[in-house]
Amino acid sequence: MASMAVCYSLATLSSTKPLLSHKNTTSIANLKSHERTLQSSLVGTNIATSKTTRPLSSKRLGKSSSEITCSASASPLPSALLFDCDGVLVDTEKDGHRISFNDTFKEKELGVTWDVDLYGELLKIGGGKERMTAYFNKTGWPENAPKSEEERKAFIASLHKRKTELFMALIEKKLLPLRPGVAKLIDQALAEGVKVAVCSTSNEKAVSAIVTFLLGPERAEKIKIFAGDVVPRKKPDPAIYVLAANTLGVDPSSCVVIEDSGIGLAAAKAAGMKCIVTKSGYTANEDFLNADAVFDFIGDPPEERFDLAFCRSLLKQYVS
Repeated sequence: MASMAVCYSLATLSSTKPLLSHKNTTSIANLKSHERTLQSSLVGTNIATSKTTRPLSSKRLGKSSSEITCSASASPLPSALLFDCDGVLVDTEKDGHRISFNDTFKEKELGVTWDVDLYGELLKIGGGKERMTAYFNKTGWPENAPKSEEERKAFIASLHKRKTELFMALIEKKLLPLRPGVAKLIDQALAEGVKVAVCSTSNEKAVSAIVTFLLGPERAEKIKIFAGDVVPRKKPDPAIYVLAANTLGVDPSSCVVIEDSGIGLAAAKAAGMKCIVTKSGYTANEDFLNADAVFDFIGDPPEERFDLAFCRSLLKQYVS
């Protein structure tokens, strides 16, 4: 049965940097053809013909209102879907990691509290240990912190270990839910034989807890995790995505990354991968000009924003 996956990219409007942005009120339903509907059953379907979609207004895309179609007729499936963890799988930062950092600081009597706005600034630094080190270097180390550099590294490591324990307790209690559409997209990928991995600057134990407790053990055993200090340089360095591609045995250009932050986007693009941004609470106002597409979230029907067919369409686009 002939079917169509419809996508829109700035690449079809400009020869420079592609971007697809949808507001809260936009869903896949609003992008459907008059004659067609986009369903999860489209995944993996070959298409022989394409139809013209309804034109997008310049108000919605900020560009020309010329009609565009994008068909996945000859597009290969992605070799791998690579997900960031915090802010992508779960919106963990404000009410998860930040709370756990503060509880750790309180336990250790450091006299430090990271409020919501400050933590948003600190998120520009990839990695929890790196975040604490940069903060203390700038504001001054607590009185009860050691003085030598080596002792301070051990001190930071001990703080981060305790913070991870507190964070994992939150996850195990399932107090933080998966973001909409995450399980759906992972299931679509696994059903089509697309490799799935999570690539995060967070501690490996914390990432594994999220994958196991929130996605479930059946999915978890099929998902490869690259996290924490598995690479020497963290995002925006592309090292973690390069490692993932090499380990999975796939070409970076055949991978689609789901990220939520500017540093994650930079890492994915530097690795030569397609990148979709799903904005999170702390990253909504960041610059995502280099993204291949930008959405508020992945979404489940009837509020679905995109699916595997859309990811597939990014690998080879056809414009009429």
